[in-house]
Amino acid sequence: MPRLREVPRAEVTDERILYFYDRLFAPDRDPAVDHGTATGSPGDWWTVFAQDPNVFRHAVRGFALYRDADVAPELRELGQCRAGWARGSQFVFSQHCKQMRALGMNEEKIASIPHWQTAECYSRLERAVLAYADGLVTGGGRVPDAVFGILAEHLPEKEILQLTYIICMYDMHATMARALRLEFDDRPEPVVEVPAPDGYGSRDIADDLAGDR
Repeated sequence: MPRLREVPRAEVTDERILYFYDRLFAPDRDPAVDHGTATGSPGDWWTVFAQDPNVFRHAVRGFALYRDADVAPELRELGQCRAGWARGSQFVFSQHCKQMRALGMNEEKIASIPHWQTAECYSRLERAVLAYADGLVTGGGRVPDAVFGILAEHLPEKEILQLTYIICMYDMHATMARALRLEFDDRPEPVVEVPAPDGYGSRDIADDLAGDR
């Protein structure tokens, strides 16, 4: 379950939050109790963000950028989906695989997001967008001139700015989803100690590895 409390419908007074509760769930459902959206996600991103109407509204305004952005939806989704993969967010990655499919992107491109570097299905510009997403997310903004140069060959500066903003915004959402254990990121830490067998005691593994000298 999420690390922060979900806000039940009865406690919501903000009209914008109620609008999305109605739109994404149903007017007769309490999404903090009756989970499930059309995409198959629990929907607890919405009910946790409802804790602060100002944060909720700011986030939703970011989503609305899609409607007005000039950058091609296919490029936007490649960047967002790769950001989810690179940040390790199952939620962001999964949701934007669905969105790429809704845009009609072929299955090979969707399936190749995790290993785009070895895939031959992307155009030169698409590969640059994927490399750009890696530079923004895993490189903390350290993007090689060669990558940026390809973007500049194909896209107006305004669209590069939009693409940068959108990818970084989804890096933030991926990070928050993991930290708060929202949606598909509500899962145990995968890297944990595997205990030694009974009887191992305080044996020094270094002695076993060093061998005879």
